[in-house]
Amino acid sequence: MSVSLPVREPDVTVIVIVYNDAGRLARAVRSVLAQSLAGVEVVIVDDASTDATPRVAARLAAGRPDRVRVITLPENSGGCGRPRNAGMEQARGRYVMFLDSDDTLDPHACRNLVSTAEETGAELVSGRCVRVLPEREQNWYPSLYRESRVVTNILDEPDLLYDTLSTNKCYRRDFLEREGLLFVDRLHYEDLLFSAQAYVSARKIAIIPHRVYNWLIVPRGETLSITHRRAELRNFADRLEIHRRIDATFRIRGAEELAKHKNVKFVNHDLLLYLRELRSRDPDYREAFLELAQGYLATMDTAVFEECNPMAAIAGFLVGQGDLDGAIAAADRAPRRDVPPTLSIAPVERDGLIYWSEAFLDTAPGRRILDVTDLGIHSVPLEHLRLGGRLTAMRTEGHELSLTGDFINPLGRIGAATELTGRLEIRDRRRKGRAFRVPVTLRHEGDRIGWQARFAPVRRIRPIGLVDQTWGLWLCVDVGEETVVVRLTSTGTAHKGVEVPVRPRLTRIVGDRLEAYVADSGELAFRIVGRSLPARAVLPLIRDVARTGLGVRFWRSLIRAEKALRRRLTGRATKIAVFNRVLVRLPVRKGTVVFESHLGAQYSDNPKYVHLELRRRGTSYRAIWSYDQSRRGFPKDAVLVKRGSWAYYRALARAEFWVDNQGFPAGLTKRRQTTYIQTWHGSAYKRMGFDEPSVKQGTRAEHVRRRTMAGRFDHFVVRSEHDVRTLAGGLGVTAPPLRAGYPRNDPLVSGGDPEELAELRRRLGLDGDARTVVLYAPTFRADEEGRPVARFEAPFDLERFARELGDSHVLLIRAHYLSTAVVPPGLRGTVVDVGGVHDVTPLLLLADALVTDYSSVMFDYALRDRPMIFYTPDGDDYALRRGAYFDLAAHAPGPIVADEDGLFAALADLDRVHRDHADRRRLFTERFGEYDTGTAAKAIVERFFTGGGRD
Repeated sequence: MSVSLPVREPDVTVIVIVYNDAGRLARAVRSVLAQSLAGVEVVIVDDASTDATPRVAARLAAGRPDRVRVITLPENSGGCGRPRNAGMEQARGRYVMFLDSDDTLDPHACRNLVSTAEETGAELVSGRCVRVLPEREQNWYPSLYRESRVVTNILDEPDLLYDTLSTNKCYRRDFLEREGLLFVDRLHYEDLLFSAQAYVSARKIAIIPHRVYNWLIVPRGETLSITHRRAELRNFADRLEIHRRIDATFRIRGAEELAKHKNVKFVNHDLLLYLRELRSRDPDYREAFLELAQGYLATMDTAVFEECNPMAAIAGFLVGQGDLDGAIAAADRAPRRDVPPTLSIAPVERDGLIYWSEAFLDTAPGRRILDVTDLGIHSVPLEHLRLGGRLTAMRTEGHELSLTGDFINPLGRIGAATELTGRLEIRDRRRKGRAFRVPVTLRHEGDRIGWQARFAPVRRIRPIGLVDQTWGLWLCVDVGEETVVVRLTSTGTAHKGVEVPVRPRLTRIVGDRLEAYVADSGELAFRIVGRSLPARAVLPLIRDVARTGLGVRFWRSLIRAEKALRRRLTGRATKIAVFNRVLVRLPVRKGTVVFESHLGAQYSDNPKYVHLELRRRGTSYRAIWSYDQSRRGFPKDAVLVKRGSWAYYRALARAEFWVDNQGFPAGLTKRRQTTYIQTWHGSAYKRMGFDEPSVKQGTRAEHVRRRTMAGRFDHFVVRSEHDVRTLAGGLGVTAPPLRAGYPRNDPLVSGGDPEELAELRRRLGLDGDARTVVLYAPTFRADEEGRPVARFEAPFDLERFARELGDSHVLLIRAHYLSTAVVPPGLRGTVVDVGGVHDVTPLLLLADALVTDYSSVMFDYALRDRPMIFYTPDGDDYALRRGAYFDLAAHAPGPIVADEDGLFAALADLDRVHRDHADRRRLFTERFGEYDTGTAAKAIVERFFTGGGRD
C-alpha cells in the first residue's frame, strides 16, 4: 500500500508575469531557481502571449516540475493586475513575491526578505531595487534603504509612499488573504494602489538595505512598457484614477494626513514626469492633458504646494491655473542641484522679489508659490544659468540647413551693448563629450536674444551611425568672459517634416538622412533615418536585432567597451601615468611658471600677487594659469589651461616653477628641475591635515598620499611662527619655511592701489556712498555629508540689517568660494553679494569693518587695524567638531557675539568696538602676522625670479 506524503509548503511563491517575452522569461525564472533559499517555487502566469513564450514557459516547467508551474490566461488582460491576481490564487508559499519577466531577483533576495520577516514578525518586507541601465546602475530611492528598521505604522514614515513598486517586496500570504488585497484590473499603475493599500494595512513593515530586485532598463529604442507609454493619454488618465482610489482608501482608513503626503509625491514626481515630455506632444494631447490634470488638482488642498519642492509646486500651481507653458518651463530639470532650472520663460521682479512669471501675482497663494528669489536668478553668475531657447524656423535649401530662433534674456542681465558670440553644438545624446559645432550669429531683440545658423549637415555632421543615432541641439553663447548654455526646443511646427542628407561613417546602410524631432525631454534633436532602398531594408533589421536579448547585451557591451576605452585614454589615471613616464622627459622650459589658486577656481590669493609682481617688474617669465570651470576673471595676458586637460599636465611637466596655494594633483611626481613654491591660503585657527580628528582616523594609504603631496613642496610660505608650528606640521610639510609673509597681504600693509579700489567701488555701486562698509566673510561650511553648502544663507536677518542699519551701513556678503550667496533684490544697494569678486584682498581694503566667524581672513584683516566682530552662533559645536589651535575667546581682536542682537549692537557702535579692542588687535597682529611687512611678493620674486626668463 502506498502512502501519500504531505507536500511541503514552500517558503516563497514568486509570481512571474509574462506577455510576449520569450527571449527574457528564462533569465527571470533562472534568477528565482538560483535563490540561496531552497524553498522557493515559481508560478509563471502567461497573459495570452502570441509569440514563443508558451513554449518557453512549458519547457521551464518540464525541467523543474517540482518548482515551476504555468498558468495561461485565455485572453490578454492588457495590464499586470489580472495576471498577478491569478498567480496569487495559485500561490502555496507562506510568502508571496512578484517578478516581471524582463527583470531578475538578486541571488539572496528571498533569504534576506524571509529571514527579516521571521525575525521581526513583519507582514511586509521591502528591500533595495536597482535600476540596471546599459551604462550604469541607479538605486531606486536610496534614501529609504540606507539602514534596516521596522515601521509599525506607515504614518510614522510616509516617505515610503515614494517607493510604489510591488516587486521589491515580500508579503505574508495570510496578510494578503486577511486584507483581501488584490491588484486592480484594466487600469495601469496598479502597483501604486496595491502598494498604498499594503502599506496602510500592514501592522508591521520591515525595511532592509540589501539588494533584492534588478529592474533591467533596455535601450531607448526598445518597445516601451505599458506604464512608460506616456504619449498615450489613457496612460495619464489611468494614473489619475489610481490616485483617486488611493485617496479613497486613505479616507476610509482615516489617514487624511497620509493622503496629503501622497499628493505631495504626486506633484513632486508623477505630474513632473508628464510635464517634462509635453513639449513633444501635439496641441490636442496638451489640451486634453490640461483638462484631466486640472480636474484632479482641484481635489487637492492648496496647502499641498507648501510641502512640495519649490519648482514642482510652481509647476503644479500653474497647471491648476491653466498656464501650461509656464508649468512646462518650471518642470525642466536643473543641471545641478545648486543652480536654477532651465529658464525658458522670463522671470519678473516685483517689489524687491523675483517671481517665476508675472501672471497670478494678484493672489496671495500665487505670490507665495511663484516667489523664486532664493534661486538667485538675479545674482548668480550667468554661466551658472541654463537658458531655454526655441526654434522659430528650420528650412532646407539644397543640402544646407537654415535655423532661426531666440532665447530669453533673464531680467535683462545680458546688456544691449554686450558683444555676443556663440556656436550651435550638435551633441551625441547617448555619449557625453561628442559634439559637432557650427558658428551662429546673435542679436539683441528686446527682452530676447535672436540667433541664426546656416550649414550643410552632410559636411558638418559625421556620426558613426549605429551607437550614435540621436543628436541634441544646444547653443553656447559667450557673454563677455562667461559662457551661457542654452537648451533648444520647438513647441510648434518649425521642425516638422525637416530632413537633410547625412553620411554616417559606418556607411549609409545604417541611415542616410537626419530627421528633426523633439525628444520626450523637450530637447530639439536629430535622429538618423533611412530613406534609400538599402537603408530602408537594412536599418530596421539592425534595430530589430538590437532589441533582442542578444542585441541588448551586445549594445551594452559595446557602450561599456567604448566608455572604458575613453576612460583609459582620457582619464585622470592615464594622464598622471603619461605625466610621470613620458611628459617629465620633455625638456623644461626655462622661464615658465604655472600658477594655480584654489584648484583653479579663481585668479586670486598669494599666487595672484606673485604674478602681479612679476608683471610689474616687466620680467620675461611666461605665466600659465590653470582654470577649473570658467575663464572669467583670469588675466588676458597669461596663457590659460583648463585644469585636468592634457595641456595642463604638459604645462606642469615642462614648467620651471609651480606656484599655488592648495595643491597640484596628487600622483604627479615633480621633477627635480621644477621648483615648487607652496604659498598656502591662510593661517590656521581650525586644526588642519593630520591634526584633524577625521584625518587622524584615516587609512594608512590616505596618510601616505597626504605626505607625498606635501613632500613635493620645495618652499612653504609662512607669515608667522604660528604657521610653522601649526600648518607645517598639520599638512606634513618637510620643506623649509619661507618666512616672507603673504604676498596677498602686501596691499593691506601698504594701502593698496587707489585706482583699483575706486574701480571696485564703482563696480559694486558704492561710488560716492559715504556709508560704513561692513564685510561679512564666514568660513567654509559643509552639509551633513561633508559636501560644500551650495546655497549659503546668512545666519542673521538681512532685512533687519537693512531696516535698522541700512541708512548708515552697507553690507558686503562674501561666502566661501565653494558656496553661492543669494541676496534678495529688494535689499539691493544695502546688502551686496560680492562672491563674484575673485580676490578677497581688495574687499578687505574696502571694508571699514569685518564680520567673520572662524575664517582665516581674521589674520589678514587684523593688519588693517580696523574693527572686527566675531559672529559665532555655533561656536561651541564648531570648535568641538573641528578642533582649534588656540582659544578664540582669549585672543580674538574683537568682540565675540553669539546672537543677532549682539551683532547688531556691535555694528551700531563700531567706534567703541575699535577703541575697546585696540590692544588685542596689536597683540594679535604681532603673534599671527609678524612677517607681513608689505614686501612678501617682492622678496619671493627677488629670491627666485630675478635674472631669469625664457631661454
